[in-house]
Amino acid sequence: MSNIIVLGGGMVGSVMARDLSEKHDVTVADINKATLKLLKKRNPAINTLELDSQNADALKAALAPFDIVVCGVPGHLGFETLKNIIEAGKNVVDISFAPENCLELDYLAKKNNVTAVIDCGVAPGMDNILLGFHDTRMEVTHFECLVGGLPKIRQKPFEYKAPFSPIDVIEEYTRPARFIAHGRMVTREALSDRELVEFDQVGTLEAFNTDGLRSLMYTMKHIPNMKEKTLRYPGHVESIRTLRASGFFSKEPISIHGMAISPLEFTSEVLINEWKLKPKEEEFTIMRVTIRGQEGGKEKEYVYTLFDEYDRVKHETSMARTTGFTATSICQLLLKQKFDKKGVFAPEHIGGHADCCKTVIDYLEERKVRYRLEENVIST
Repeated sequence: MSNIIVLGGGMVGSVMARDLSEKHDVTVADINKATLKLLKKRNPAINTLELDSQNADALKAALAPFDIVVCGVPGHLGFETLKNIIEAGKNVVDISFAPENCLELDYLAKKNNVTAVIDCGVAPGMDNILLGFHDTRMEVTHFECLVGGLPKIRQKPFEYKAPFSPIDVIEEYTRPARFIAHGRMVTREALSDRELVEFDQVGTLEAFNTDGLRSLMYTMKHIPNMKEKTLRYPGHVESIRTLRASGFFSKEPISIHGMAISPLEFTSEVLINEWKLKPKEEEFTIMRVTIRGQEGGKEKEYVYTLFDEYDRVKHETSMARTTGFTATSICQLLLKQKFDKKGVFAPEHIGGHADCCKTVIDYLEERKVRYRLEENVIST
């Protein structure tokens, strides 16, 4: 039994803590007393600690007694928090999805004899693991990930609910989207290249460009075609484009009755209520990962499909399950020293080890997060 600390007790953090507490001693640290109180009420076996992760000295002192750290702080705090965890000499599994390139901390992790695995969610995360697995077995020429989390009940105008802060979602809708086409990096406007895609479980969804390749842009440069697209109900893109074109996502402050506020801040506050999942509101996560290339003298295609729904028994969201269990599976890999290299690693590095990839898939399967595989021979 190991001693684990989870930084962040939100929707995903609480699910990771509950999962890990079944076999380990777990403490959840958060700055919000109400969050900790609710978590303790739901899971009495979990220890809680009020902590401001932005206070580097307090954070490093708090981490001292723990064997491993699971980092689930908000994205804008992710890079600095990860840096402080590494400096404290603690192995870490990270789902903060910081906007910075966390692979740049590799030198620091090696210096401190630390194993750090970043982006350990569903996407980025599990899609990277699958690509890493096949990249060691075939010459991959095409990689595509279509992914989204959506409410079961569709409500106009957005037909969307966010399991995290609206400002983080809006960032996806405004940051230029990068992908690889014919060996070259292409940059397009977010929400571009909209297409309709059919899924057996939910029917027609729309897919559009977002900047989701992250670490793959650096670790998989040899693959000539890679893209990631976000999935929403049809019509969502047009609603968001209207807001964006009207200036609601601008970061430039405007003065209203002598008070300066940015349209982005205002929009985020409004959308918190519009996009917030209600207690026990049912949602689902859907993902299709397509990997194609040359293997054994044939052109082969592997298509992985995930469809996961809200857990009515444990009252855990699908997005928290699919994200959190990927992270806790990798946490177990590190604790059991099945992956013990030192440095900062992306999930594709984990996937490159066959035993690790299988362990993660089996771990998820045990928790009823299932990736269905369809294998096709395109030509001989």
